[in-house]
Amino acid sequence: MKLGIVTYNIAKDWDVDTIIKNCQEIGLDGVEARTTHAHGIEPALSKAQRAEVRKKFQDSGVKLVGLGSVCEYHSPDPAELRKQIDETKRFVELAADVGADGVKVRPNNLPDEVPVDKTLEQIGVSLRECGEFAKPFGVEIRLEVHGRKTAHPPHCKTIMDVADHDNVFICWNSNDSDMDEHGSIDAHFEMLASKIRLVHITELWSKYPWRREFELLAQSGYEGYTLAEIQENADPVRLLRFYRALWLALQPS
Repeated sequence: MKLGIVTYNIAKDWDVDTIIKNCQEIGLDGVEARTTHAHGIEPALSKAQRAEVRKKFQDSGVKLVGLGSVCEYHSPDPAELRKQIDETKRFVELAADVGADGVKVRPNNLPDEVPVDKTLEQIGVSLRECGEFAKPFGVEIRLEVHGRKTAHPPHCKTIMDVADHDNVFICWNSNDSDMDEHGSIDAHFEMLASKIRLVHITELWSKYPWRREFELLAQSGYEGYTLAEIQENADPVRLLRFYRALWLALQPS
């Protein structure tokens, strides 16, 4: 497994050059560039700007793991849903141009006025369209286990079953809601394990069973990125050095 960061929020004020410099200094392998942050890796970039971003990461040894969009597909408004799908496609094109392997999307809500199964099906069908669009670009669609009610892993399993596409994957988000009443994540992890292509991790001092998560990932054959999604800090480089040391200590022997 490899360690990196999500720019949300620890690196939200870093431009591309700062991201690369700090990751190299700390010993981080990669980054997911969350939209709206100072890195500026957004669909509005020109072809020349996209090529420049791609070259900077390629030359640095730091992997641009993916683009963290906030595209979501739960809205009962057809126009809004279409807007979100089309925005996803723009991020896919951007990812292909800048050398990112995937685009993170999310379920974010279950509207109270709509039956749950209907919304889950809508999200799954939307994901399938996005996965089909992204496949020729060599870009993965990664569904973050996220959102009010939708972070429940069985709901994400339903969504993935509806999507039923070989280019739609899971971004495991290390939520407290992964745990059962005994504090175990095993059952929920197993439910999605075969589709996990990216992992977000949070505060490694928390009650979440980090050592068990890393064991389960290793047992499943996962060799991808675990990305720290943590709060900003006045001395982020120093904090992330400590974070990396703890991450290493928690890895399976």
